[in-house]
Amino acid sequence: MGGFFGTVSRHPCVKDLFYGVDYHSHLGTKRAGMVTYDGALFHRSIHDIENSYFRTKFCDELGKFVGNIGIGVISDTDAQPIVVNSHLGKFAICTVAKINNLDDLVDHCLDQRQHFAELSSGATNPTELMALLITQGEDFVDGIRIVYEKVKGSCSMLIMTADGIIAARDRYGRTPIVVGKGEEGYVVASESHSYINLDYTTCYNVAPGEIIKVTLDGGVQQLLPPNPKSQICSFLWIYYGYPAADYEGINVEETRYNEGCEMGKEDRVDIDYVSAIPDSGIGMALGYSNERRVPYKRGVVKYTPTWSRSFMPVNQSQREHVAKMKLIPNRALLEGKKVAFCDDSIVRGTQLRDNVKMLYDYGAKEVHVRISCPPLLFGCPFLNFSASKNVMELITRRCIKEMEGNDDANIDKYCDPTTLEYANLVEMLRQHVGVDTLKFNTLESVVKAIGLPKSKLCTHCFDGSSYGF
Repeated sequence: MGGFFGTVSRHPCVKDLFYGVDYHSHLGTKRAGMVTYDGALFHRSIHDIENSYFRTKFCDELGKFVGNIGIGVISDTDAQPIVVNSHLGKFAICTVAKINNLDDLVDHCLDQRQHFAELSSGATNPTELMALLITQGEDFVDGIRIVYEKVKGSCSMLIMTADGIIAARDRYGRTPIVVGKGEEGYVVASESHSYINLDYTTCYNVAPGEIIKVTLDGGVQQLLPPNPKSQICSFLWIYYGYPAADYEGINVEETRYNEGCEMGKEDRVDIDYVSAIPDSGIGMALGYSNERRVPYKRGVVKYTPTWSRSFMPVNQSQREHVAKMKLIPNRALLEGKKVAFCDDSIVRGTQLRDNVKMLYDYGAKEVHVRISCPPLLFGCPFLNFSASKNVMELITRRCIKEMEGNDDANIDKYCDPTTLEYANLVEMLRQHVGVDTLKFNTLESVVKAIGLPKSKLCTHCFDGSSYGF
């Protein structure tokens, strides 16, 4: 995943840029970068943040970022922003993208006698690739159209020019872009909460496929109208999004609360209280608690002073260890109690299984797990979701393989909560995780909780349906 932030200000922009980018730290763990423009020169810095926080890498060099215009990004992929000089002029670009046909597009650029300068460990930098595609156009809009037409996957971007910032949302809107307005000027961001404390207020939601330009004099100008079709990632509300963020005007925390209410309407398991697997399970647990009229207590808490959500090693075994170290069980609340724990999803199943064992070890009498979304059955071809590279990393697909062999012919039946196949899958998952009961929200409940028509949402990871790929 990833998130970006840009600002066009009447005064030096470095402070707003620094804090605005930092507020996207929950979306990326590998690379971070910022660039400003002072009217003559670009001032850029990129750092590895795999083992450190964004703030610690950039706070000592803020004096180098001179200018009133800037963009920055936190990414799970490539080093960016990229600075380019072309027939379109000098510009900087950062992206939130997943390019499935990267090799084909690289060959296309090489055939056009273009070259790549940002190789890292021999691999092509996807953001540089997007810049090269854009420079094949007659102007920026024409170049971004080329990106929309050629990229298989998704791509949203910010382009900083001499006088403003061009924002282009993914053709089907899979990732968001919002614009905030304040006394100092404008900001453009992936996450709407990123500018609240900077005294900006949302003034514009960029639509799927829409291209805008933000300048001090002209405000928000539309360069290309929206695509009438959309496939907004539903997992933004379930997991990726920060609780205070809004997408399409729909708040993340409110949606998670609604998911808990939907689960509570259908669930009658006997429990003493409900708790959350923090942080993304908290909203659901509160909704479930209020709908069931059972107490909400923190049977397990997250240690936040040093273990942030964004600090997760790349190595899977280390990730599992860090996930365990983040959560601290509260024996006083667990011992002898029957507890329902709410969580956002089950991906590989190993972290939840370890967490459940910990809960029993600390005295829980019964553990009932409630998941805010349906089982994840398909890898994501549109975002850099953790299990998107190999679908067999999903615990659901390993269970299905055990039941069906290598045949995927019956996969649709495992998507349908009314079938025997679905019931068998949930039971196998329950046994794997080691809980007394396990229950998932239905896709219908998730769509209802979000409040958008299913046709506007990407639900590929749950049911395999999508378009634009």
